[in-house]
Amino acid sequence: MNALETLRDLGVDPKKSLGQNFMTEPAALRRMLDAAEIEPDDVVLEIGPGLGALTDLLAERARRVVAVEIDGRFVPYLRGRYASMPHVEIVLGDILEIDIGHILGADADRYKVAANLPYYITSPILRHLLEGAHPPSLLVVTVQWEVAQRITAAPGAMGLLSVGVQFYGSATIAGKLKPGNFTPAPNVDSAIVQIEAHPDGPPLTGDARDQFFRIARAGFSQPRKQLRNSLAAGLHLAPGDVVDWLGTAGIDPRRRAETLSIDDWLAVYQAAEGRIASLNP
Repeated sequence: MNALETLRDLGVDPKKSLGQNFMTEPAALRRMLDAAEIEPDDVVLEIGPGLGALTDLLAERARRVVAVEIDGRFVPYLRGRYASMPHVEIVLGDILEIDIGHILGADADRYKVAANLPYYITSPILRHLLEGAHPPSLLVVTVQWEVAQRITAAPGAMGLLSVGVQFYGSATIAGKLKPGNFTPAPNVDSAIVQIEAHPDGPPLTGDARDQFFRIARAGFSQPRKQLRNSLAAGLHLAPGDVVDWLGTAGIDPRRRAETLSIDDWLAVYQAAEGRIASLNP
């Protein structure tokens, strides 16, 4: 039975408000599974299982699958579908509000994410997962093609999204997907993005991490301007002070934010440590 027939039997229409475009093409699903690199002892958190097409494949390989579905219309169907598979759990809820430590328990310290994400909420979900108390070791997600390019951008084309993701892990595009790989078909091309967490965790945590991103946001607040101007405006500092600060970091103040690597931003942060207290909140 194909996706349209299943939806018809359930009496359910996909909700545009939830960004429901179900991945249905077998080859695309296999590419997603391969990118997730599932091993027999792995625990997988799936976001938005929908009709269970990807869940089926995850259940074949993983020790445990916890699938979080926000749309209560699909939960009875999914729970019935996996009633004979005790290692597959269907959780009704919004991933942005769920305590991952609670639903995964002892497995919260080592798990992977596989998700066909609703495109309108991609960035908040990535932030929620990467910045949370229990970040995954690997994320494999579908996103709009243009968003995938922004996530994986190299210095010269960096943006706040690429800095925000690459601060936590290495991001690569594992495949491009056409609209026909989904039901209903979206109006854009999509991509499978693989984000592998840094083995030792992010370079900064807590208040230091918050200050790092405060500086980065200021840098990108006026992306067409040179760093000395965008940082001065974003942090309410005198341009001359910012020039001195960037000089300490070894960064040419005439550069633009898009040209800096994660290491460059870390150097800017480290040079700012003695000045942080004087920055306006």
